[in-house]
Amino acid sequence: MIRFSLDKLMKARGLEQKDIVEITEINRNTVKALANNANNRIDFPTLDKLCRKLKVKPGDLIEYIEDEEDRAD
Repeated sequence: MIRFSLDKLMKARGLEQKDIVEITEINRNTVKALANNANNRIDFPTLDKLCRKLKVKPGDLIEYIEDEEDRAD
């Protein structure tokens, strides 16, 4: 499973969703969905803006978590 970890980054930096909106100028609803893992996709321009404005790499925002069936292989 792929998980977007914006929420972890926000906690580590002491940021709230409104701060991410202000810093990145990304739509509030998009930030909310990404922070709550309610999205199953992200557009490259959005990912690029998050990386540039927050000074992180894509791997800092996206993580892979093995499913049970992956562990069985």
